[in-house]
Amino acid sequence: MTIHVHGAGLRHGQVRALEAVSLRIDKGERVAIIGPSGAGKSSLLHLMATAVQPSSGHLELFGEQPWALSSGARQRLRARIGLVHQAPPLPPRQRVVTAVLAGRLGQWGTLRGLLNLVYPTDVPGARQVLAELGLADKLFVQCGQLSGGQLQRVGIARALYQRPEVLLTDEPVSAMDPVLAEHSLALLNRHAQANGVTLVASLHAVELALAHFPRVIGIREGRVVFDCAAHAVSEQLLDALYANEQLASPVVQGPTLTVQIPRC
Repeated sequence: MTIHVHGAGLRHGQVRALEAVSLRIDKGERVAIIGPSGAGKSSLLHLMATAVQPSSGHLELFGEQPWALSSGARQRLRARIGLVHQAPPLPPRQRVVTAVLAGRLGQWGTLRGLLNLVYPTDVPGARQVLAELGLADKLFVQCGQLSGGQLQRVGIARALYQRPEVLLTDEPVSAMDPVLAEHSLALLNRHAQANGVTLVASLHAVELALAHFPRVIGIREGRVVFDCAAHAVSEQLLDALYANEQLASPVVQGPTLTVQIPRC
């Protein structure tokens, strides 16, 4: 088992982001997380990445409880996890090659990390992973000159270069056209399968989740409402998951939602 979330809750002030979430993800699994906007998908990924601490319940990664570790041990554990953001936090003046190579900062010593800021230490490695995403020609371009979809592909390249054991991706293709989105998700899945990487992706596009991931988890209002093999996700489950999404209001501490979600 790589990831175990047990009864985890997460609150931001009075806003409930996650409520009593429990799930297990084994090494090498490929899992998509779907649900309405504001359902808690990003919060769950950030919790798995140890970017935030659960308000209740607990998280285990690689058999360890991250928040019971020392800060140094927790940082070493984080180096085994890659996180791809929907909008990668890349400085506009940073060159693409530097952004990609920074994927291994957690594995390099301080001296090499500082040297990489001035003189990229593995240009061929960065070029190779960028070429897989159709960005080899952007190697020495500044990030501020790229489109949103190109920045997302740089974020993916950075995570692939890191070679993490767990790869968490938060809406990684939302700014890409359909062809690039398909290509990028296929690449992530091939990489995960070839290297035994545990891959978890939050996606708005249900058709991409069902096409590329063997397991799909549906989340609504901070709760897991179904956890199925992709072929078992029915129209009934999806209709219930997204029911009245346009009328949904922010979730605050108080009564839980009354929609009854069928389970697989």
